[in-house]
Amino acid sequence: MKVITLKQPWASLVANGYKLYEFRSWKTKYRGDVIIHAGKAVDKVAMEKVKDLNLDYPSMKLLAIVTIDDCIELNEKINKTICAENPLVYGNKNRDGYAWKLSNIRKLNIDETIPGKLGFWNYDLKK
Repeated sequence: MKVITLKQPWASLVANGYKLYEFRSWKTKYRGDVIIHAGKAVDKVAMEKVKDLNLDYPSMKLLAIVTIDDCIELNEKINKTICAENPLVYGNKNRDGYAWKLSNIRKLNIDETIPGKLGFWNYDLKK
């Protein structure tokens, strides 16, 4: 199955349903399920903003399966709409690139520690 590695807290915010858009500089034509992997890196500024959510922020773990429904090219109007949905998570930043619309979040319970990779990579859930 396809996997995408995210820094914390972004990976846990996706896995817990707080973040329904993943922002990337590149577009994807892929639609379907993808595993959210929490990488080793941490966005310290973002962690401070969301500390009151009291979530777990594991590193190097597979956290959830989500569905990529769409890949939307960002512009000022779309940025404002997304930011208004959850200002705590999305802030008020005018981003360039693409927003991948995520849905159908299913948490995983896999204890294996796995290093992350750039871009999409594959993992066999049947191990």
